[in-house]
Amino acid sequence: MAKNKTSAARKKKTWKEMSPSAKAGTIVVGIAQMSLLVAAQRDISRRPDAQINGPKAAWRAASFINFIGPMGYFIFGRKRGTPGV
Repeated sequence: MAKNKTSAARKKKTWKEMSPSAKAGTIVVGIAQMSLLVAAQRDISRRPDAQINGPKAAWRAASFINFIGPMGYFIFGRKRGTPGV
C-alpha cells in the first residue's frame, strides 16, 4: 500500500497542470538544449576531419544525447590548435 502512495505522489504533471514558472523553465531548458545541439552539429559540419578527435559520425550521434553530448563534443571532441593560426 505504501508503494502506491509514493507512485501517486511522483505522478508526472501534464502541461496544463504545471505552474507558469515551471512552463517557462521547461521552455528555457528546451531552447538551451536545441541551441547546443544546433551549435554542435554546425561545428561538426564545418570542421575538417583532422581537427576532430574520433569519427564525425560518432560525434554527430553523441550530440543528440541531452546536454551531455554537445558539451562532450565541445570539451573532448575538438582538437586544440595553436591560437592565431
